[in-house]
Amino acid sequence: MNFDDEQAGYPFHVDDELFADTFSEESIYRFGSEELKISQVFSANLGVAAPVWDAALYLCRYFDQLDLKGKRVIELGAGTGIVGILAARLGAEVTLTDLPHAVPQLQKNVSTNMPLSGWPCVTPTVLPLSWGLDQGKFPTDWDLVVGADIVYLSETYPLLMDTLTHLCQEGATVYLSSKMRREHRTPGFYDDILPRRFDSQLLCCDPAQNISLYRATLRGEAQTQ
Repeated sequence: MNFDDEQAGYPFHVDDELFADTFSEESIYRFGSEELKISQVFSANLGVAAPVWDAALYLCRYFDQLDLKGKRVIELGAGTGIVGILAARLGAEVTLTDLPHAVPQLQKNVSTNMPLSGWPCVTPTVLPLSWGLDQGKFPTDWDLVVGADIVYLSETYPLLMDTLTHLCQEGATVYLSSKMRREHRTPGFYDDILPRRFDSQLLCCDPAQNISLYRATLRGEAQTQ
């Protein structure tokens, strides 16, 4: 895919003023017995894909309540990949996706975090995925679809819904963790847009951080849309 040609006008823009200078930072994150070393490349090119967001850490901490061994997991808007990488370290078969410009950062973090004994299931796959445009290139038989802080641009919500609908055709469970930014109409996505096709429920929230975690499954009548 030629990102510059095919993505012209695509609503996921990068803000040239967000990170005027380019610099990288490596941080250690611990979840139970798992320790991840995550590189974050702050630059105008990566924009919001660069940091580890609090909602991603919140979703990672929830994983201790799930049995991920052998599960087929796809992460949307993976950014640094911390969520998908942790899932892979916990035994899942993981595909990490984001826009093409975020793929190198994802690939670096996957390589850095390979366990000394090797990945317990398979090496995570890293692929570009532009919502609403090329989800048809991906299978529909996932166990879990996960995303952290990917609900932040209201103009992309229809594209996200189309992508979720495709990926969940065979019964995948969706886990979405979000900072509930009213200025970005994030609450409206969960209250009004997601329920149009999915049965969803609020699993837990952190009022201090204004983060909520939702679980959703595609309703039967939406599977043919």
